[in-house]
Amino acid sequence: MLFRGWGDAVDGPWPDIATVTDHVGAAHLVVTRHALVRRVLADPVTFRPDNALDAVTPIPVAALRVLAGHRFRLPPTLANNGGASHPQIRGIVADALHPSRVAAQRPWLTDLVHDRVARLRAELDAGVPVDLYAGLAADLPLLALARLVELPDAPVGAVKEFARAALELFWAPLDADRQAALAAEVGRFHRVLRAFAATGGGLAARLRAAGHRTDVVVGALFFLLVAGQETTSQFLTLLLHRLTAEPAVRAGLRAGSIDVADVVEEGLRLEPPIVTWRRVAAVDTTLGGTPVAAGTSVVLWLARAGRDPQVVAAPDEFRPGQPGSRRHLAFGAGAHRCVGAQLARLEAAVVVAEAVPLLDGVRVLRPPWCPDNLTFRMPDAFVVARR
Repeated sequence: MLFRGWGDAVDGPWPDIATVTDHVGAAHLVVTRHALVRRVLADPVTFRPDNALDAVTPIPVAALRVLAGHRFRLPPTLANNGGASHPQIRGIVADALHPSRVAAQRPWLTDLVHDRVARLRAELDAGVPVDLYAGLAADLPLLALARLVELPDAPVGAVKEFARAALELFWAPLDADRQAALAAEVGRFHRVLRAFAATGGGLAARLRAAGHRTDVVVGALFFLLVAGQETTSQFLTLLLHRLTAEPAVRAGLRAGSIDVADVVEEGLRLEPPIVTWRRVAAVDTTLGGTPVAAGTSVVLWLARAGRDPQVVAAPDEFRPGQPGSRRHLAFGAGAHRCVGAQLARLEAAVVVAEAVPLLDGVRVLRPPWCPDNLTFRMPDAFVVARR
């Protein structure tokens, strides 16, 4: 039992803190209140990030051997790094994703999205159903990220398959056969990353120049390719789907009475691609009056925190610009706050501005489906057609 099953674990409204047992019998302390979630994220000493990338389903020996055969390692680098090396590594990555460099991508990104939307509109006008995930959102963040961190040319499909395989391997409930298959896929691409980390330019070269070993460079690239671009394509899909059911918001965008940036922030609050994140208690402590023993797995329910009525007046309604809307924790908080937040916001703003008119007069043939996963929603195809 993971994220989709948690709603049945407690009778009535969810408490601020609850103990939940997952599908492998492990107990997690689940935190839902916005103030408490933010407190944990802002205190990496008491609540360390060491377990951020631990597999939710323990990986069996056979699958571990597959990974070892590809020399797979995830040393503390970004999300799972609570050590002294984190600020420097983060600083190098943040420089590659500096707001000025991100802003410079807007003309290129706008042209790309405009052309894609025009092609999708032509297909819809011809009576052909279109998949907005595959035709617009799936590879857009990867293409933008590649320009900023100077990734090598690689088949887009292969990178996307690797990213989704990694999200499943480390954060989903799995059986042993599936784990072995995913380990082989993740391991093969990890070998490609290792070769680039040792000789490639751009971000990889800057990390090497700062004295970081190959494993650390691989870890940074791994996290950027898995979480850095996959979550944004997920968010774009989820946001577009949400907007098909929000005609008043679309009308406000057309009229100029609703700001695109406000739509993006309200989307992040209500439709975050990352629903939970993990920490581990480093010492015996208390949280919201609840004793927390050292070693406890703490699951921060980011999506629930975004609907906290103590933060936003209409927690379940899509009201762009409402007070509290921008206080969501979709990008986390504290020292490990998402380093690519500005890039994700830019991509979402461009897609909303260019693609929302496409949603007028369409019907949803197939809404995005999200598999069970502790942390990531991972929507797939999103198919629409003209009414």
